[in-house]
Amino acid sequence: MVRLLTILAMMFWTSLCTAQDSALQRLDTGDDGRDWGAVGRLEIDGRGFCTGALIAPDLVLTAAHCLYDKTDGAAYNVDKIEFRAGWRNGRAEAYRSVRRAVVHPKYAYSGDVTIENVQNDLAILELHHPIRNTWIAPFETTGGLRKGSKIGVVSYAVGRDTAPSFQEVCQVMGRQRGVYVLSCNIDFGSSGAPVFVFEDGTVRVASVVAAKAEVRGSKVSLGAALDHTLPELFTEHGSTSVSSGGLRSLQDRNSTGAKFVRP
Repeated sequence: MVRLLTILAMMFWTSLCTAQDSALQRLDTGDDGRDWGAVGRLEIDGRGFCTGALIAPDLVLTAAHCLYDKTDGAAYNVDKIEFRAGWRNGRAEAYRSVRRAVVHPKYAYSGDVTIENVQNDLAILELHHPIRNTWIAPFETTGGLRKGSKIGVVSYAVGRDTAPSFQEVCQVMGRQRGVYVLSCNIDFGSSGAPVFVFEDGTVRVASVVAAKAEVRGSKVSLGAALDHTLPELFTEHGSTSVSSGGLRSLQDRNSTGAKFVRP
């Protein structure tokens, strides 16, 4: 666990204290989870799980660190990873094995959670067979988050791992380079969870949960900003047909003062 060598701005601290977030809603039924079937549990070699989301019928976006064994830093065999779309109460809408995993070229797994690793903590999992199901529609991606943006997160986590949970409203509290500081409620297992922005009647993924953090004793979460690193990941994968949803560079860069913990 490391601490960023930056000073916490008073404006950022004020937003932390006044954030009005919704509570977690457990998506137990088919009706509850109807719009979120493209979010699923990643079962990893029988040793744990993360959260991932479809961004194309055969591509899952998640956090890169989910693909490494934290005991020795070795990469998991992709044959041991399974994506369970819409996993809920013992069954999934679709089960898919992974053919190939591509990690962001600037990501390097280590025991330290630095801002450089968090901003590059992205991976694409290519499935053996695409998921084509009327209940499961891949999400577009976007880069349109700014400080104060209202967002939502769908994730699995320890203690709520049998069904996804939806936090409809949390917010972006700040940004430093390619890392968002978020007020969203996450825990171990939430790594790789999609951070959604709701615009023009469309739900798009704008970030991926990469770490838990604390700011002056208050819990926050950290997300990799897709506008910062996703184009490079697409290039590494060789994607040419994946919609980037109008990814664009943001001008605001807000400093944070956080210590990091892996979710």
